[in-house]
Amino acid sequence: MAKRTYTKEFKVEAVRQVVEGGKSIASVARDLGISPNLLYCWKRDLSSEGESAFPGKGRLSPEEEELRRLRRELADALEENSFLKKAAAYFAKDRGRGTK
Repeated sequence: MAKRTYTKEFKVEAVRQVVEGGKSIASVARDLGISPNLLYCWKRDLSSEGESAFPGKGRLSPEEEELRRLRRELADALEENSFLKKAAAYFAKDRGRGTK
């Protein structure tokens, strides 16, 4: 069975029916043919993230984009640090064999 995907508009409308329509999560989920747990998660995401909820396939939330950028920067800094340590050790060793 293939995983179904839902548009942002569908998710927002489903949550709106619960919040503004006064319907229960179970009845809205049953009407839409989705799991009540899924609708509960959508409601939670929309209330906590607001407009940035449900960014869509392949798009990251601003926090996830920043986290990805920071991880890249950290990896670059660690690689540079490793190189500098090796260079310092090389030159320190070379200096020890030098003339007095």
